[in-house]
Amino acid sequence: MTPTELTNKAAQIRRTILETALKAKKGHVPPAFSCVEVAVALYYGGILNVRPDQPDWDGRDRFILSKGHACLTQYAILADLGFFPAAELDHFAGNGAMLPGHPEPHIPGVDAISGSLGHGLGFAAGMAYAARMDGKTWRCFTILGDGECQEGSVWEAVMFAGHHKLGNMVGILDSNKLSATDFVENIVTLKPIADRFQSCGWDTATINGHDFGAILSALDPARLKQQTKPLMIIADTVKGRGVDFMENSPNWHHQMPKGEQITAAFAQLGG
Repeated sequence: MTPTELTNKAAQIRRTILETALKAKKGHVPPAFSCVEVAVALYYGGILNVRPDQPDWDGRDRFILSKGHACLTQYAILADLGFFPAAELDHFAGNGAMLPGHPEPHIPGVDAISGSLGHGLGFAAGMAYAARMDGKTWRCFTILGDGECQEGSVWEAVMFAGHHKLGNMVGILDSNKLSATDFVENIVTLKPIADRFQSCGWDTATINGHDFGAILSALDPARLKQQTKPLMIIADTVKGRGVDFMENSPNWHHQMPKGEQITAAFAQLGG
């Protein structure tokens, strides 16, 4: 897709996220909004090698959404690509629904469960290490949040991947500066975050996480083929991106818009 087409697709995905959450009367909309451009670039920008008609194809790239509460972004994309019928979105988080409130591997296109934060990067490191041992050429991509980087399990995975020089592993930090109830810097500072990854043997790149040009450049397939170390893309993002009253607010983590807020949100999202 062209940058314009990717921008339009991102707007469409945000509308689907909001529609799905409103129908279910639950969901984490602002955390899902902050990683939309990154996820759209991965799936529609020629980065992830996947087959919607063969979700378990052995040669696929693996993708783990470590910040699993943002699952509506992944679900909206997987439905749009045809991994499963879009009608499944109407039953999101319902009793017996295929799509629960956090990703699970029974869902076509989902490679790992990610309900408990802080474990996605560990999953990815194990998968990438196994791929190397088995002589596989696929890569493992992970989107994680900056809030979960305050958990020790993340840094165990960072040290492991760096030590083993897992060049087939790419992390994307959705750095929206907020956790569930407060700004990340008010809880435990992560600065200087790039230096911390580099000290553990990672390459890093810091980008605007809402700029498709920057995202695609950082994830250029030709560059990834040359990686001899794990790569962490630090994507500077805005929680609630696209709806002004949600943006950069510690009050909007799993809150649902109501009344005129709904009308205003859809107006800002172009629908």
